Amino acid sequence: MLTSLHAELVKIPQTLVEEFIKQGLISEEDIKYLEDLAQTQNKDLGQMIIDQGIMSENDLLNFKSRVYQLPIVKLEEIELDKEALKELPEDIVAFYKIIPFAKESGVLRIGIVDPEDINALEALKFLSGQKGLTIEKYLIGYKDFANITRSYRTLTGEVGEALESLAEELEKKVVKEGPAKIKLEELSAEAPVTRIVAVIVRHAVESRASDIHIEPFDDRVRVRFRIDGVLITSLTLPKNLHSAVVTRIKILSDLKIDETRLAQDGRFATKLGERKIDFRVSTFPTKNGEKVVMRILDPLAGVVTLGDLGLEGRSLDILQRGMTKPFGSILITGPTGSGKSTTLAAMLRVMNTEDINIVTLEDPIEYFVDGVNQSQVHEEIGYTFANGLRHILRQDPDVIMVGEIRDKETAGLATQAALTGHIVLSTLHTNDSMGVVPRLIDMGVEKYLIPPTVNVAAAQRLLRRLCPDCKVKAKANSGEEKIINDAIKDMPSEYYKSLFSEKGYTIYKPNTDNPCKTCGGKAFKGRLGIFEMMEMTDEFEKIILGTLSEAAMREEAKRQNMITMFQDGILKVLNGMVSLEELLEVAQANESA
Repeated sequence: MLTSLHAELVKIPQTLVEEFIKQGLISEEDIKYLEDLAQTQNKDLGQMIIDQGIMSENDLLNFKSRVYQLPIVKLEEIELDKEALKELPEDIVAFYKIIPFAKESGVLRIGIVDPEDINALEALKFLSGQKGLTIEKYLIGYKDFANITRSYRTLTGEVGEALESLAEELEKKVVKEGPAKIKLEELSAEAPVTRIVAVIVRHAVESRASDIHIEPFDDRVRVRFRIDGVLITSLTLPKNLHSAVVTRIKILSDLKIDETRLAQDGRFATKLGERKIDFRVSTFPTKNGEKVVMRILDPLAGVVTLGDLGLEGRSLDILQRGMTKPFGSILITGPTGSGKSTTLAAMLRVMNTEDINIVTLEDPIEYFVDGVNQSQVHEEIGYTFANGLRHILRQDPDVIMVGEIRDKETAGLATQAALTGHIVLSTLHTNDSMGVVPRLIDMGVEKYLIPPTVNVAAAQRLLRRLCPDCKVKAKANSGEEKIINDAIKDMPSEYYKSLFSEKGYTIYKPNTDNPCKTCGGKAFKGRLGIFEMMEMTDEFEKIILGTLSEAAMREEAKRQNMITMFQDGILKVLNGMVSLEELLEVAQANESA
């Protein structure tokens, strides 16, 4: 139901505080405590309710929707309209926490964080009267507001200027030459289109995005960045610009401009400052035109140490032991996008010394490591992982890195290489470290070959790292305390003794209300891994050569004091590096499995 500004100003159905007390969700004493805390931290009551773990942001948003009788709008549903954005300057948006996201036929749709903020309502009333617009209000969450305002104040303005410049140049061209004479290649070469693509690429890199998605719809083109694993709508372009933008990217990537019915793959490189950045480009035909995804391959993004990745304690010790052995394999497992390539790159940097010959086989080469012989797979001409691995063995390697073991032939060759005096690094797709052995057997590796060749099986996931400058301290509530206690009780005794507390736990949450400049208004900055490491032992060998059972392997791993990924995540929660909500979202399903 859409509520007009006038009706809203006459009477709000009831306040958030009244409704919380009425439904017995929070006592008056707790409300007073939260209000005092909110005033101290310059936040509103809703944010404090989320920070204290009383209610999740999504639940609070639904609760507020019922109280204020306002519809909810979420980030993935918002297409930032250029005309709407011009209606309010950035400082007004930030101060009142209101943001225009759509404008149509004299109606301006506004996302508002706190409908009880009288100052914000008065600002909207003034806007309505001054511009003669009807205001439609929607509820918006704290996270969404932070993400939208970041896009609002940067990318949109620059692209808007380029669009205006493009319109002017095209108008001159049409007048001079006539519309029939303007070709697609010429349009894509126009300076404003070139600038639009350049601005999108630059903002993606500056935002630490891993991918750029350019998606055509019936009436618009959506541009999204994947930042810290999450897709965020960053820009909306006019539909009539789609062909020119795609053509520009195709020209850069040396793809066929006139082929729009088939998927194509290419790559290009550009310099941003002193950095050379590669882009892997994929086009995909859809009913509304070609979708383009550009994977950003930033060589500096991979210049991290094992410690930077989140490896510490027992897990780091096991991995370092595996890297110093004279032969055998270290297999990293996890789903797509879990940071396996970054971990391998960090390992290569550790192992890369003058007296070692390292050769890699990758698809694609994501991180460039100086001094390492890196080779790119080209399956279209028969240069596959298996074929390339045969040639690598003739290159007198000490260390071989194979991007992925994905078939029986590659698995067999990698196993033989590990057996004949080479260190082999590679990746697999399994849920956890215990799944590596059954997966190798499924791929045709004989049981008796696994114990002597697999030194370490490591599993990992990525979590968004809390911004160190604006994260919010909170006392774990009873539910959170139970989750932490259950994890600690299952850890090795030395962890239990040092971590278990009957007085509760202090944890940290993302500051979604007032995120700082350090994180660019996202409340998170970067990602780090959670890990579990299975080190091959005589006991594991007995289980593998006997009646193989993942349950028996898990029991043995527990006896050897292995920390699971979820437990590693709990350690990082207690260290204030990640939020418990993030851990539960990424790793709980795996833990319960």
